[in-house]
Amino acid sequence: MLPKPADRARIRGQSSVEFLALALVLLPLLLIVPLIGKQLDIAQAAAAAARYAAFEGTVRHGGSLQPWKPDAVLADELRRRFFSTSSAAIKTGDVAGDVSADRNPLWSDHRGGALLPVFSTHVGVESRRQALSQPVGAVFAAGMGLDKSNLHTARLRVGVANVAGLAPFDALGLSIERHATVLVDPWSAPGPAAVRSALRREPWNPVGPFPFGPLDTLVSALRPFAAVLEGSQLPDIGRINPDIVPADRIR
Repeated sequence: MLPKPADRARIRGQSSVEFLALALVLLPLLLIVPLIGKQLDIAQAAAAAARYAAFEGTVRHGGSLQPWKPDAVLADELRRRFFSTSSAAIKTGDVAGDVSADRNPLWSDHRGGALLPVFSTHVGVESRRQALSQPVGAVFAAGMGLDKSNLHTARLRVGVANVAGLAPFDALGLSIERHATVLVDPWSAPGPAAVRSALRREPWNPVGPFPFGPLDTLVSALRPFAAVLEGSQLPDIGRINPDIVPADRIR
């Protein structure tokens, strides 16, 4: 039996109410899901920027000819290269302005408001150098004449703007922090002689970072006993032959 006209009107009214109730639930989701994706994209850019800032220490460290880059200069580079528009050219001293042309067009809320409205206050970086605190490593570094202040850490902070009229993002106060640490001041040698000299610190310190002298004295006392045993050979203490290629590999 077909429903009466009055019943059909009530059914249509019920469907409209159900649609409106469902829309009240789905509409915030349609706004929130893209916003969360944009915040995750900013977090990914923050991680890449922190690694960039940390690796600056590999070319601007204590033994480098390049001067140490201040945090203010480093922050300007990060804002332009990681938090500005992706089409921005890489230029020395270039600064991102608080204008639409310099912003990432995807990082905006549902009303078009920028999630990073002021670069200077929403993106900041802090870099510092720390001494190598591992005891054994510090001893050998000192013995070989290496710089012990070689742990370079960069800490990046990105403050995402609140979204007015969209709870809970209207009072979230989201702050994204990423940091990266790089061991800088590596030691490289121009040749085998430099490697041998650094390990033994000759002629200024014949013992060097390794106790070659005391070990050689101990082994020398055991050499007569090793000579009695056929085929026995004690280690040659203090012999350093870096970059030795086996004879059967040389033509």
